[in-house]
Amino acid sequence: MSYRVWILVSTIFLLLFGSCQPSADSARVIEVTDGDTIMIAGGHYVRYIGIDAPELYPEPEAYGREAWLANCRLVEGKTVHLERDISDTDRYGRQLRYVYVGDVFVNAELVRLGLARAVAYPPDTRHQEYLEALEAEARSAGRGVWNE
Repeated sequence: MSYRVWILVSTIFLLLFGSCQPSADSARVIEVTDGDTIMIAGGHYVRYIGIDAPELYPEPEAYGREAWLANCRLVEGKTVHLERDISDTDRYGRQLRYVYVGDVFVNAELVRLGLARAVAYPPDTRHQEYLEALEAEARSAGRGVWNE
């Protein structure tokens, strides 16, 4: 199956079943820390599941600022829906979640833009195949981190 067909099938799947998000909560984003971490109301940090964006600290990595800015545009000051997978938190105490703003799956959008890599962190892999297909598309299109 070609990547484009896979992405189309995955997108249809998410549209059909995306509204059935188990364990989803809503929260307002107070601060965007970097390309894959936010702070929500109540002072809780949320780390996006299934992706890894270039770092800003201690030294900015290539596309770290672009990933942070894209994440700001997507979620800053907005109410997001948070979907839990298996784990609740990581070893740093951050909540692990898939993040949505309306119909936009933020984790996936950052990968699609080439501003994050799809990285599996078992056991939290519910959407990993979809994220990996988006990474393959971004890579073949030379977007973001795949532009070098």
